[in-house]
Amino acid sequence: MFLVDDLLFRPFVSLLNTLHSMAIEELHDVDSIRDELKENRLLHELGERSEAEYRERRAELEERLAVAEAAHENLQGRVEVKR
Repeated sequence: MFLVDDLLFRPFVSLLNTLHSMAIEELHDVDSIRDELKENRLLHELGERSEAEYRERRAELEERLAVAEAAHENLQGRVEVKR
């Protein structure tokens, strides 16, 4: 009975794990957050963003970056491509 369950459900579970990993990776895109940090700094240097706005946005982005990096560390090695 368990052998049949494994044969029937293993591909489905594997697909769900892969989709979950891809969704987390897209949600926590480290490169886009770093780009937002650079954009924030540039807007501040050009005078389009006040010091308070700059610091508030930087703190928010640094927190998002820390979460994204932690998510990527947790996902390393979880996605396998089988041939």
